[in-house]
Amino acid sequence: MPIVAVETALPDVLILEPKVFGDDRGFFFESFNRKDFADAVGFEVDFVQDNHSRSGKDVLRGLHYQIHRPQGKLVRVVKGAVFDVAVDLRRSSAHFGRWVGVELSEQNKRQLWVPPGFAHGFFVTEGPAEFLYKTTDYWFPEHERSLLWSDPALGISWPVDGEPVLAVKDASGKRLSEAECFV
Repeated sequence: MPIVAVETALPDVLILEPKVFGDDRGFFFESFNRKDFADAVGFEVDFVQDNHSRSGKDVLRGLHYQIHRPQGKLVRVVKGAVFDVAVDLRRSSAHFGRWVGVELSEQNKRQLWVPPGFAHGFFVTEGPAEFLYKTTDYWFPEHERSLLWSDPALGISWPVDGEPVLAVKDASGKRLSEAECFV
């Protein structure tokens, strides 16, 4: 199998480690294979959109989610490094309000599967960082929400030294106690 699925502290969030073939010329790996991905997560996933962002060092994006038409995301970094975070926003989950963080980088080539029902964000630790992700639904700005990245109730251990660079919507995100969540 070209990818290995590694469980995280949140059972539905998986780290995917591809089989990388390298030599003195460079490297090759399959960044996505539908069958292998379905085997890794345990079900078929239909991705409908690919996104690519570029962010400088110390930029924090997130924590984003769509309250209607939630998106599953398969995320990876092709340049630089980020601390990537997923937060369970499913009230019916035993892990509601818990988070997991993983380093994704051009060196480790790891990917993270963030299922629908989770908020997602990242902090650039080595920049600029180029971030690629596939989504299971389209972006609907009217349904997008932001969870406050620094909410003490979440207790996320961001590797931030000082204040991160934030978009207005991320600086004014909702605390978990005020946020719209999933059933």
